[in-house]
Amino acid sequence: MGQKKLIRFAELNSLKNVFQFPKDIAGKWNSIFRNDNPITLELACGKGEYALGLAKIYPYQNFIGVDLKGNRLWVGAKKALQNQLSNVAFLRTDIDSIADYFLKNEVSAIWITFPDPQLRMSKAKKRLTHPKFLRLYQQFLIPGGLIHVKTDSPDLYHFTKTVIDLYHCQLHKDQNDIYKETNVSDELKIKTHYESLDIAGSNRIYYLCFSLPGILEGKEKDEELKQLLKNERVG
Repeated sequence: MGQKKLIRFAELNSLKNVFQFPKDIAGKWNSIFRNDNPITLELACGKGEYALGLAKIYPYQNFIGVDLKGNRLWVGAKKALQNQLSNVAFLRTDIDSIADYFLKNEVSAIWITFPDPQLRMSKAKKRLTHPKFLRLYQQFLIPGGLIHVKTDSPDLYHFTKTVIDLYHCQLHKDQNDIYKETNVSDELKIKTHYESLDIAGSNRIYYLCFSLPGILEGKEKDEELKQLLKNERVG
């Protein structure tokens, strides 16, 4: 590990808006923010560009950027402090453990922006819109809470639409090229570092907004999804 990273990791421990693998924090986030405003998560947030951007747009809402990479979180946390954004915090943990840090109905919305699309079929369960993760989100997301997905990957976009349809989620918005829209919302105008890279080479940005049903079907439906993906690959 380089010297720069070592310095950042050491400083993370002293940043008041960073929580690294905290214990017994579920249910305490409103106390941390010192208000009862709704909480939105940015999952796999990287440097937290979306959490920071949303915090500026909605000063009376709270935002938590979640990522495992401490070096990246340091960047977002420092910017939040420099800009005196008291409605932003950062949680360092693996997304697989996300339900350990929030109580039922503690989170109002989720943003998933430019996550790794995990293109290999064998890694489909690692996609953050796979039902495996949706079941985790359902443990702490309010009923009807919105999940926003913004990506440059057509594969992740179509996969997520398949999941939405198969698991009877409610689709609220579906845009397959947001910057061709006449009126782009301030939320969608926020750009991350990864968006500027256009790694997928698609030259377009996809956006989906959906909410979960009361109950997400289990393993039998997961097998159906797996078979659907296999058939699409063969076709």
